[in-house]
Amino acid sequence: MRCHSTLVAFFQHVVDHIRAGYMEQARELLSHLQEPNETCFGLSRRRPAGAGIGPYQAGQLFEALKDSSAVRTGFLSSLEECELMVDGIGRDKISDLTTNIIRHHLVEYAQEQCKLHGIPIQSVALGPCFNPESISWESRYADLPVWRDKPILLVPKVVARRATAYDHQKYYRDYVLNFLMAEEMEAGSALVKILQNGKRRVYKKDVRGKYPCTKEFLYQFSKNHPEVLSTYREDLARLERSGSPNGVELEDESAIAAALSAVLDSIPPGSETAGHYHSLLVGIVEFLFFPNLINPIKEREIHDGRKRIDILMENGAYEGIFYRLHDVRKLPCAFVAIECKNYATEIANPELDQLAGRFSVNRGKLGLLFCRSFENRARFIERCRDTFRDDRGLIIPFDDTLVRQLLELVQNGRRDQVDLMLGRLADEVWVS
Repeated sequence: MRCHSTLVAFFQHVVDHIRAGYMEQARELLSHLQEPNETCFGLSRRRPAGAGIGPYQAGQLFEALKDSSAVRTGFLSSLEECELMVDGIGRDKISDLTTNIIRHHLVEYAQEQCKLHGIPIQSVALGPCFNPESISWESRYADLPVWRDKPILLVPKVVARRATAYDHQKYYRDYVLNFLMAEEMEAGSALVKILQNGKRRVYKKDVRGKYPCTKEFLYQFSKNHPEVLSTYREDLARLERSGSPNGVELEDESAIAAALSAVLDSIPPGSETAGHYHSLLVGIVEFLFFPNLINPIKEREIHDGRKRIDILMENGAYEGIFYRLHDVRKLPCAFVAIECKNYATEIANPELDQLAGRFSVNRGKLGLLFCRSFENRARFIERCRDTFRDDRGLIIPFDDTLVRQLLELVQNGRRDQVDLMLGRLADEVWVS
C-alpha cells in the first residue's frame, strides 16, 4: 500500500503540472529517472544494461506525456494505464519507472529480508529516491547487499511480473474489438457479412482494418465508452484475486520441497539447534503457503518488546482457507502468528498459552504452532479446542510428520491439495 501511495503521488503531480502548464516542474520530476539496474530484472550479458530511463529517454517520456490527450484531460487514473493510451510508453518503461519511484520502499524490503535470512549488508550510495512527502528526489546512502561491487535491491515475489498487467494489445484485441464488433452488428454496417446459412457475422480482421490499434484511438474510445475500460480494470482485479500464477513461479518446486524435507530431517530436536529449526521454518512456511501468507518477519516484537512472535506473516489470501477464515468465518487474521518449538519433549498447555497471548483483534487471532512430534496428538487437539472455545484464538498444530506430508504434496505436483489439507486441519479444531 505504501508503494501504491508513492506511485499515485508521483504520477498525480506530474499530470497536475502538465495540465497547469508548469512544464519545467513536470520535466524536473521526470529528470531523475535512471537505469534501475539494482533489481537485475531483464536480460543482459555480463553487467546489467537495461534500456532504463536515461536523460534522453526521460526527455522522450516528458514529451510523450505532455503531448498525450489522455494526460492533458486528466483521463488517466494510474501510471500503468499509460501503457494503454500514451505513445512511447510500454511495459518496460513502466517497470523502470516503478522501480525508480518506489526505490526507497524496495530498500526497506531488502533490509528486512537480509535481516530475516542473515545476508550481509553494507553502506552504499543509492540512486535518487522519490520522497512523496516533499514531492522531490533525494540522494542518500543505504545499507544493502552488494554483489561484485554493485548494490542489490530485492523485490517481493508477490508483486513481480514477467509482463505488466496492463497491455494495450490485449485491451484492444479482447475488449475494444469485441465491443466494436457488436456495435457494427447492431448498426447493420457494411462490415456485416451474410453467410450461406443466412447467419450474419462481423469479422474481427475487418473491424481491425476500420479501427487501427493506436494509443490515441484507445484513448478516444475509452473516453467515449468508459464502461469498457471499467470492465477491463475489473477483470484484471478479479484475475489478481483469483491467485492465478504471476509468471514468476519456481521451476524446481519438486526439488526444493524434497530438499526442505531432507534438511528438516537433519536437524535434531533441542535448544542447541533451535535457531536452525526456526530459520528453516521461515522458508518452509513461506514456500508452502505463498501467495496466501507473505512477508515473514522473524522475532517480531510486541508490547514494547516485552514479548516476541517467532514468525509473523501477513495474510494476503484472496481465496482458500486463510481467506475463508477471515471473510466467511469472521476470525480476525490480518496477520498470522507462528511459533516454532524445537523441543525433544511434547509441548503442552504453557506453549499454547504463550501463542494465544500473542493474539489481538488487530494482529489477528490465528496461529500456527510447529513442533517436532506429538506423543498424543488427539489430546493436543483437545487443548487447541479448549483455547478456541474460550475465544482465545484458533491454533493449528503441526509436527514433522504433517510438514513432510505437505512438502510431499508439492513434490508430487499436487500443490492444490495443500490448502485442502490445511482446511481440514483448521476444521479439526474449529468443528468440535
